[in-house]
Amino acid sequence: MAYPFTFDLKHVCKQSGARYGVLHTPHGDIETPIFMPVGTQATVKAMTPRDLLDVSANIILGNTYHLYLRPGHKLVEEAGGLHKFMHWDRPILTDSGGFQVFSLAKINDIKEDGVMFRSHIDGSKHFFTPESVMEVEQALGADIAMCFDECAPYPSDRKYTIDAMERTHRWAERCQNAHTREDQALFGIVQGGMFGDLRIQSAKTITGMDFPGFGIGGLSVGEPKAVMYEMLETMMPYMPEHKPRYLMGVGSPDCLLEGVLRGIDMFDCVLQTRAGRNGMALTRHGRMTMKNAKYEHDHTPLEEGCDCYCCQNFTRAYIRHLVKEKEILGAQLLTMHNLRFSLKLMEDVRRAIQEDRFGDFARELLEQGIYD
Repeated sequence: MAYPFTFDLKHVCKQSGARYGVLHTPHGDIETPIFMPVGTQATVKAMTPRDLLDVSANIILGNTYHLYLRPGHKLVEEAGGLHKFMHWDRPILTDSGGFQVFSLAKINDIKEDGVMFRSHIDGSKHFFTPESVMEVEQALGADIAMCFDECAPYPSDRKYTIDAMERTHRWAERCQNAHTREDQALFGIVQGGMFGDLRIQSAKTITGMDFPGFGIGGLSVGEPKAVMYEMLETMMPYMPEHKPRYLMGVGSPDCLLEGVLRGIDMFDCVLQTRAGRNGMALTRHGRMTMKNAKYEHDHTPLEEGCDCYCCQNFTRAYIRHLVKEKEILGAQLLTMHNLRFSLKLMEDVRRAIQEDRFGDFARELLEQGIYD
């Protein structure tokens, strides 16, 4: 099937092997490597679409599991799809809900056909199959949809991991057969847990299918970061060079840099918005807990040189006041800053790749130890 979706690999850093590219989608082009803010329930928490434009977000995520439960994919389709429903005219990616079904649902029963699960909201019973998930994702109408996969928890023994991986492969074929929307790209997902040989096997199988891009799932699920990096290094030689690679659910500053060093093009994470709602700022000087008394009389910006609305207009003392008094504006301003911080970091990453100096750039930041 031909998609109105292409990926141009524009440059490979001579110093590090990191990749700079451009994703072409029906709702615009995306420069990679890219960090994608998470809009689980058709909204990036504490941010308006105008705020997202102000921080230079180019693509955001929605979640199939949550949108299926509330407000329902039929209602979103009736509104004209996610883009119109949430008034966002740039690209959107929806994940399949597989991770949530296996981690968030109160009870799940995995069968070959699909997964029976109980809603974490009201305990009601639901059944997801690859075909029904494709129906939901096509109704939502994002530019990029993800296959329904089984994400093995950490730790999992080898037999369980093999069963989950092989089921993921079979479900990928079923997703591909059920997916008919030509203005939506469907990505396959590589699994295999923390077993290098299984990661290679899964990479070979999934990339052997005609997907326009690939997710890497089942990492950052509780394992040490060193193990995640090892798995990436093990599978990357088997990932096609001219298709995008999406490391799912990963987005702390150190992991962004380490992931790009290992050939990743796309990232997403709830850290930035969750930290903002919990009174924490991400900066190049490390994480700042804004409730701390040392900021009470600090009339400087959160981060000198940051071009976000928060840093251009407000002080640490004011942010601390908002956080301590549980004012909504505190969460909004910190979320705004955290997203701009991460998106600006990726802008600097792309520039360093194009200038063949990303190895030095990443090493300097990582050696400061401020990103972990």
